[in-house]
Amino acid sequence: MTIRPEFLLYLLVMALTTYIVRALPLLLIKKPVRNKYVLSFLHYIPFAVLAVMTFPAALFATGNIYTAAFGLAVALVLAFFKRPLIVVALGASGGVLLAEIFVQYVLPLWV
Repeated sequence: MTIRPEFLLYLLVMALTTYIVRALPLLLIKKPVRNKYVLSFLHYIPFAVLAVMTFPAALFATGNIYTAAFGLAVALVLAFFKRPLIVVALGASGGVLLAEIFVQYVLPLWV
């Protein structure tokens, strides 16, 4: 197995980019942040990043986007009513299972 030189270049560029993004705030900001709007913005960044990473994965987790959307809808409804995380996860999985059964076995009988 050989490593191509362009791979090492890409790896170096990605490593430098990651380092710069993490090091710049430490180098540029000397005093603690006291602005309540900036603190609020920084507080919500992890939630926004998690949502951006999770939403597409939830829609394309199954072979059928409609069954995945149904499972996501079940999860959102259960989360809205403040159910425990295990209940939300099991409910979403059950919703996808029921939707898959409906799409594969019941829907062809009507068409």
